[in-house]
This record gives sequence, structure tokens and C-alpha cells, in this order.
Amino acid sequence: MSKNLKKEADQQAAERKKDHIAMALESSMSIVEGDRRFSYEPMLNGHTVEDLDLSIEIAGKTMRHPLWISSMTGGTEKANTINHNLARLCGEYGLGMGLGSCRQLLYEDKRLSEFDVKHLMPDSPLMINLGIAQIEELIKTNELAVIDRLIEKLSADGLIIHINPLQEWMQPEGDRIKVAPITTVQKLLEQASYPVMVKEVGQGFGRESIEALLKLPIEAIDLAGYGGTNFSKLELLRSDAQRAESFKPVLRLGHTCEEMLGYITDMYQLQSAKIQCKKVVFSGGIKGFLDGYYFINRCPMPSIYAQASAFLKYAMDYDKLKAFAELEIEGMQMSHALLKVKT
Repeated sequence: MSKNLKKEADQQAAERKKDHIAMALESSMSIVEGDRRFSYEPMLNGHTVEDLDLSIEIAGKTMRHPLWISSMTGGTEKANTINHNLARLCGEYGLGMGLGSCRQLLYEDKRLSEFDVKHLMPDSPLMINLGIAQIEELIKTNELAVIDRLIEKLSADGLIIHINPLQEWMQPEGDRIKVAPITTVQKLLEQASYPVMVKEVGQGFGRESIEALLKLPIEAIDLAGYGGTNFSKLELLRSDAQRAESFKPVLRLGHTCEEMLGYITDMYQLQSAKIQCKKVVFSGGIKGFLDGYYFINRCPMPSIYAQASAFLKYAMDYDKLKAFAELEIEGMQMSHALLKVKT
């Protein structure tokens, strides 16, 4: 080693040791802070992750990483920047994305440009998004063909149906759903020529709903479990004070991803021959790559994890958005190298 390199190395070591001393007391952890879901295995792998293949196919497109950007926003000027930045990210890193509600695009193209982002992610899955109330109405009026046309206009890879009866009930101007959503989804599938994903909006699904969905030939269930962004709460906050107070206990209703994983596992073990759903998307209360790694490894079916608000936080600044995604990807790689999920 040259004298200059040795001097530089010595200075780096000295600075590092100073940091260690200064931060030692701040770095101690209590036992109760430990994450007991994992076994930390430092002996089994190095840092080399170049050969790690985490790819998965959704709606005929391959995602390089099992990270989905959940449906968030549409119909505003800010949504234009958000959607384009998110799509650019998906194209660069091989992620998948669900657009925000495309309801406004069913009969007019005024805001089409806000959602027209497929050119930024041609090889990654992009799904349009409509509510169960809109699907019910389109079936009633025999207008399901408008979905095909919208998918074609946006060069999308399929449709996400968001199931939100509680949100609609809380919403001051909400739609009233007259037909059981499972019946509506079944009728759509009889005519759909495109992949269909079904998602909740913050409450998750009970056991019977999970079992009914798993029996359908859909691309995926997006669990949208209790503990994440809750659109029923959002709508209740928009209500008058008296109504908000009366319905406040309703906001404690719902099912977590952990609970729904149990329902999925039970059905997979007892009725696997009846399962037609291809994949599971874990979302709702997912705080980052450790949660994603945990659920993907526990699920008996092919699965990915999704986030919405975490991406939305950085979506107006592409450099910050890119940095966030890179950390999620790196974290997933580290998890595969060093962690085993406890059974």
C-alpha cells in the first residue's frame, strides 16, 4: 500500500472510530425492540446478490422486483406529475403500478393525458382502476365495452376493481351498491378479455370474502388490509361532526394482512384444487421491505407487496422517489441474504 493510500485509510479509520464512540450510547437497543419474525443468519451468505432473481409475472408483464405501486390518485393537476413520475420509476426498475380511479375517463378524454403513462413503462405491468359501483352500473347498462376501449387507449395490461362498500357508505355523496360485489365480479369475468385484479381500500377482506375471491380466475387479490391508508376514515372525516362521531367506531373494523394470510393459508391447505386466483398482493399496513419479505415468504401462493402512501410521499420529486425505491430494492436483497422467516 502506498504512503498516501495508507494515510487516507488511517484517517478514515480514525473518523469511523470517533463516530463509534460518539454514537455508542445512542445505538443500544432494548430486547423489546427486536423483530421476532426473523432468524438472522450471518453465516450463510455474503453480500453478493447479483444472481438473485426476484422477478414475477403480473398481467403478462415481468416485474424485476416484487414491489407494486398501489392505486392512489387521479383527476387532479398534481396527479399528472405523480403518475408520470411513478410510471417512469416503474419503467426504470421493473416495478408494477395501478392507476388511480379512472372513473372520469369512462365517457370523456379530458384528463386522459394524466393517466397516459404506459410509454414510460412499456415492459412493466400497468392496470387501470375502477370501482365496483361503476362495474355494477356498466353491467346494468350493457356498456362493459367502454372498459376495453379505455384499456386500449391507455395501452394498459388489465383492470383493477376496487371493492369499497364501506367507503361508499361513509362518503357523503357515495354510490349505493345494489348487487353483491362477488356477483358483479363474476359477471364481469364472463365477458372480460383482460386480466382482472380485485382490491379493497383499507379494511381488507373477511374469511368468506377471501375464499370466494380465491375461487375466481383473477390475476390477483390486493388485500389492502387494515392498518394502512383507510379511505372509509378519509370519507368520514369529510362528513358533518354528528355523523362522524356516530360512525367513529366503524373505523375499527377490518382485517390485517397477518389475519388474511391465515385465511389464505387455510384455504390453500384444505381446498387448493378450488383456487383459481393466480397471485396475492400484500398491502395495507406494509411499512417497508421487511414486512414485504415476511409476507411473501409466508404466503403459500406467488405474491408481491405493495405500498401507496410511502411512494406518494416522494412522488413529486423524481430524485427522492428513485432514492426511496432503490432503498426498498436493496432492503429486499439484504433480507434474502441474511434473514430467514420463522415458521
